[in-house]
Order: sequence, then structure tokens, then C-alpha cells
Amino acid sequence: MIDTALPVSRPPERDVNPLLEGLREARIPQPCAIVIFGGSGDLAKRKLIPALYALASDGLLPPGFTVIAAGRTHISDDEFRTAMRADVARYGRVELRADVWDGFAEGLRYVTFGHDHDGLEPVARALREADETRGTAGNRVYYFSVPPSAVLPLADGLAAAGLNHEPDGSFVRVIVEKPFGRDLATARELNRRLHDVFGEDQIYRIDHYLGKESVQNLLVFRFGNGIFEPLWNRQYVDHVQITVAESIGVEGRGAYYEEAGALRDIVQNHIMQLAALVGMEPLSNFRAETVRDEKVKLLRAIRPIHPDDALSLTVRGQYGPGWVDGEQVPGYRGEPGVATGSVRETFVAMKIDIDNWRWAGTPFYLRTGKALPKRATEIVIQFRRVPHSPFVGHAALPAGLVPRDAIDPNLLVVRIQPDEGITLRFSAKVPGQALRIRTVNMDFMYGSAFLKESPDAYERLLLDCMLGDPTLFARVDEVEEAWRICTAILDGWRAHPPDPADFPNYEAGTWGPPEADEFIRRDGRVWHRP
Repeated sequence: MIDTALPVSRPPERDVNPLLEGLREARIPQPCAIVIFGGSGDLAKRKLIPALYALASDGLLPPGFTVIAAGRTHISDDEFRTAMRADVARYGRVELRADVWDGFAEGLRYVTFGHDHDGLEPVARALREADETRGTAGNRVYYFSVPPSAVLPLADGLAAAGLNHEPDGSFVRVIVEKPFGRDLATARELNRRLHDVFGEDQIYRIDHYLGKESVQNLLVFRFGNGIFEPLWNRQYVDHVQITVAESIGVEGRGAYYEEAGALRDIVQNHIMQLAALVGMEPLSNFRAETVRDEKVKLLRAIRPIHPDDALSLTVRGQYGPGWVDGEQVPGYRGEPGVATGSVRETFVAMKIDIDNWRWAGTPFYLRTGKALPKRATEIVIQFRRVPHSPFVGHAALPAGLVPRDAIDPNLLVVRIQPDEGITLRFSAKVPGQALRIRTVNMDFMYGSAFLKESPDAYERLLLDCMLGDPTLFARVDEVEEAWRICTAILDGWRAHPPDPADFPNYEAGTWGPPEADEFIRRDGRVWHRP
């Protein structure tokens, strides 16, 4: 039995440079228990348990750390441990080692639960046991890996069972998975109901994109280098593109996608978060609330979209049968759970304008889609062309010079996945007597630069929650501002539904409907191909 009276090991006190205040160091959380509601589900076995094991392997979990998986299936602790061992070996980032696993598995428990007060008694009993035998000291993290319809009943059940209260000196936190509502009204209602049970400081709305190393590096790249931030504005940037492309289709999630669609599934959360990080103002410090305040300011500065303008500022698409990675795939309407004649979008392209001094007149183009040629998430900063080029060819100049528009503009490409890195594109002279210009790339690759595998996003986010660091989690006003933008588009789409005969409008394995290319071409621009 662990002596809970022992003090938690903490680094010695030291002076902190106020400019660096809030910077995160590798720390070990206080002893705690994490309850995974939906503990027998896909997310737990593919992501959560492997992430927690990786933290254990890296020595970042506290003594006595306990995982209580709460599910509907009736299985024993030993059966659960056996299944999770196989899942960690299959899906985990780090190698499964017997000595690490044995210590980690001692803290694995499984209970069967229901949402009401009585149904949560097995969870309460397991938590009391963890406090007594493993020294978790009343510290809990509840992970809601449950369907959206189950979030509020589960929160109410925890309150009825008294499991939402924070005893003196202990913490209780809850991690909520997206979607955070279906539109602005439902998001506000969800937040209001959650606030009836938990304080905002207890609620961690998780978006796994924010846990990716390459997303976090965007902040360091912008604010840790003196050569880029002076150019990061409307004077030098022509436009910004953010692409989240997926090569897979809905893969058995047809029923979910019929309710969600690409705008709700990707744009409202992942893409809006990336847009906020790209466009936000420089930080005075790295405290969690400072970072989140600046993100909210950017989202609030996005020009409101009137529903009547939704069709002119967006393009919808739906994939039909085609070929992806050499394999034939069915169209969206051929997926299980999808209605015949469905007009649900699997592709969205849109333009947003940001009404502030930094970005006025510099559009942000956003797009996401299913069944595209490759899986890729990237941010493209395209700089303005030089105001006057001495290399524009005409009769008085040497042969071989090129028209101004033939010289590619400078690009800065931040690759979020799968090949994490940054590319700077610029023009250079081709060796030889003639003056010929060619575009070249300067590349930074995470793998080759650091020779170290990046941790999985869930590792970082789970650890941050246990540490009480909400920097990479969405705050209530972030969620509602993102919904403000997307709800206006949904209202416009609802008022002007597409003709079912117009869908599908792109083949699987292509870069979306032709209308998306025409959409950006109208502004004299083209999509960057990842």
C-alpha cells in the first residue's frame, strides 16, 4: 500500500524569467486515477491505453497511477489487461516491454457502469479502492469517450453520485471529446449544462490536432524566430491556405457522417484551431490563458458570414466511386448507413476574411475532404510577389528571362502530418552562362533533425490534463466563436440545399470538385497540392 502522506516530488523553486513564464517543462503529475468511460471502445484500445503506456515507459506517470476503464461489456480485470496488452503491442508508439507493462498493468481496472446514480456505484467503489490501496489521493480525471448523446446524462450522473466534487487539496477534471454541439445553439446549451456540474477550469475539451508536435512547433516557429514574424501580416502575405485531406472515406461511419458532415467534423474544430494559431497576435507570455485569449481574439475578428453569402464563400462536395492508392472504393452513397440520394458533404472549401490590422485584405482559404488522393494536413503561407522584378523578359534584355508570373511566389509550408516539417520555397539561379531561374526548396524534417520519434498527440494531452495545463484544450468561448462562423454557413446551406442530382461531384482519388478549383481561381489563386 502506498503511503499517501508522503509528499509529492516537485522541482526546487527557482527564479523564472517573466518572458518565459508559462513555458512547460517535463513534470510528473500528482498521483491520480483516470476513469475512461467507454473503456472497451475503439478510442481506448487504439489511442488512450497505448498513450498512457507510452507515458509509463517514459517515466512520466506518478506512483500508484490507476486506470479505471468503465464500459458496458462484462469482462474481468484480467481479461481487460490481456486485451489491452495486445492492443498496446499492436497500436502503441513504443515497444512493449514486459517489465514496464507489468508495473503499468497493476493499475488497470475494469468496471461495468450505467449513467445514473446507481449505475456509477462500481466506478465510485473502484475510485475509493484506488485511493486506499494505490494512493491516488482523491485526484480524478474522467475521460468521456462516449457518444455525444451520452455526455450530459453521464455528467448529471457523476453529479448525482457526488463524483464531481473536488475534496480539499485534490482535483477532479473531465475530458470531453468532440463534437462540442451541432451548431451554436446546441454548443451553448451543452456548455451551460456542463457548467451546472463542473467549473470551466475542470473541463478539458480535447482536439487531438492541438497535441501534435508540428502544431505546437508553429508557435515556436512564429514567436521564437526574429526573421518570420515581421513578415507575418497583410503587407507581405498574399493569402493563407489550410488543408486537411484524408485519403480514406467514411469507413463504416456512414451513420455518424450523415449527422455530421465535413464542416462539423473537421472545419469547426481542427481547421478553426489551426487558423487561430496561424493568425493570432504575438504572445506576451506562454501562460495557458494568454494563449487562449489570443486565439479567441482571432476567431472573433473573422468577418461574420451572412447565410445568404454562404454559397458564394463555400463549395460543397461529395465523393463518388473511384480509385485511391490503387484500390477501387465505393462512393459515399454506397457506404453502409448512408441514405440513398444523400446530399451530405464530404468536402468543403471556403474563404474567410479577418477584420483586423494584421490580416485585412489577406484571405484564408480552408478545405477538407474525404477520399482525396493522399492523407495530408498542411498550412501554406503564400507571400506576395516582389513589387518590381528586374527579370521580366522583353526585347531589351538578354534571352532566357521569364515573364513575371512565371516565377513562383515564395511559399512557407508547415506540414502537420504525415511528413512533419517545414518547407520554404524560393527562387534561385540555375548554374550556367544563361540567366535561368528555378524554384528550390529549403526543408526541415522532424525525423532527420532530431532523430527522435515525436510522442503521440494523446500522450501530450493526457499528461497536460493530469498536470492541470489547459493550454492545448479548447475554452468555452473558442468553441462558441468557431460555431458562430460555421452555423451561419449551415443556415445558408439549409436555405439553399443542393439538388441530389448534383452529387456526387468528385471522384474518389481526386482533389475535390472542379468548382473548388474555380472557387479559388476567381481570386487569381490556385490550391497548393500537398
